[in-house]
Amino acid sequence: MTEHRDRIADLANRAQADRESFDPPENPPDEERAVSILRSGVGDVVSVYVEGRTGEFVRFNEWEMTRLEQALNDWLALYARCYGHEIETEFTVREVAELVVKTHNIHDTVQLLTRIPRPEVRRARR
Repeated sequence: MTEHRDRIADLANRAQADRESFDPPENPPDEERAVSILRSGVGDVVSVYVEGRTGEFVRFNEWEMTRLEQALNDWLALYARCYGHEIETEFTVREVAELVVKTHNIHDTVQLLTRIPRPEVRRARR
């Protein structure tokens, strides 16, 4: 068990509540909502993971990793639903965190992993 346990439990609870209360947009995409999910959900998960892995290296236990990855994947599925897509997500926190470190952008990272929105659609909106 690490000092991050309470934050991880909070993230898992928030993700479950968000999943249970989520109403998909009537006219996708709802990019503002998708970005909010990335920042206040996926970003928080990645932040806990990166904090634990830098400085004094933390070894998250199985309970913590399971909760982090469930929260991450719940929010990634909601992100996709903001664009009108239903996807099964099985990403690891490590792969998402490593890509965030490389891209320096959570939205680019998630778009690369999920392919939502398609790159050509996203470029056209910029």
